[in-house]
Amino acid sequence: MPGGAISILGLRKDYDGVTAVDGIDLEIGAGEFFTLLGPSGCGKTTTLRMLGGFEQPTGGQILLDGVDVAPKPPHKRPVNTVFQSYALFPHLDVQKNVAYGLRWRKDLDGATRDARVAKALELVRLADYAQRRPHQLSGGQQQRVALARALVLEPSVLLLDEPLGALDAKLRHSLRAELSALQREVGITFVFVTHDQEEALEMSTRLAVMERGRVVQLGTPQEVYREPSTEFVADFLGVANLLDVACTPGDAGTRTVQYGEFTLQAQVPAGAGPAARRAVIRPECVEVQEAGLTGSNRIPGMVDRQVFLGSTTQLAVRLPHGDVLQSLVTNTGRGASPASGEPVTVHLPPESLRVLAASESSEAAAAPQP
Repeated sequence: MPGGAISILGLRKDYDGVTAVDGIDLEIGAGEFFTLLGPSGCGKTTTLRMLGGFEQPTGGQILLDGVDVAPKPPHKRPVNTVFQSYALFPHLDVQKNVAYGLRWRKDLDGATRDARVAKALELVRLADYAQRRPHQLSGGQQQRVALARALVLEPSVLLLDEPLGALDAKLRHSLRAELSALQREVGITFVFVTHDQEEALEMSTRLAVMERGRVVQLGTPQEVYREPSTEFVADFLGVANLLDVACTPGDAGTRTVQYGEFTLQAQVPAGAGPAARRAVIRPECVEVQEAGLTGSNRIPGMVDRQVFLGSTTQLAVRLPHGDVLQSLVTNTGRGASPASGEPVTVHLPPESLRVLAASESSEAAAAPQP
């Protein structure tokens, strides 16, 4: 299954004057597990449907291994899609469901078809279920049948439209690992759509966060989580502690910012100027220390509440200005976490406190008026 490199150039989709996808550009490498992540209505599923040929773009190009496939119908693209509903034929057994797409392949004899079906069922670990009907399978097994039916056609690209969305939380968690392992084994390009940030972080080689039809940040899971570019990305991808800060112009890197009467050191991205008003730090980076400590990036606080979560304890710490910071403390068994009402010191490591680039609207508001 060679190839699978995708270039999306200025892709746009309008519906009766409403823009669903607003001129996005993406490069997806062959063999990547690439995720489109965002809330409902952000344009991710519309983008996937245009990749699959189920929607025609209003503008732009979709290049698959250098060939523009935007004008081609779905059956003339080396692309297959797994939908959330699975769409299995209830009157056919597993083997016949998987083999269905091969019925139209005139270049394959019966023995080759049977071998391809057997291989696909082995890949998804359903060889022993070949004679069962869909209603005799669990939700997770039905999802694997849908995967096998797509993989048996040996596409260059596999599109997955929230395929885990109909499953319960525990099953989704176990199937995420299986899906990642399967992608590595078959080596083809997966383009995965989800609104679940845990799915995106766990499975993706790279991901694109979408908002209002645009890609607002692109990178590896680690990059996007640790270095969010906007407040939307920070808040959507995991739990984010947001602080109002004052940031003066200067070079990118570690800079001084003002949080009320507290002077802090923070990471400031290139281009952040007077309009940048928010800084973010993740809960696992917030260090809760004993009361009375002073020094760089330390602020006094008081524990509002304590929630035991098993391996960690979640602390909500109220700061002097009324902001409440979330902190995750690992339960090592070597001491109790601070109790509600207990005074503490909060340390915000400079390498983990990050100023967010201002949005277009805040830049406009901060600009001097003529």
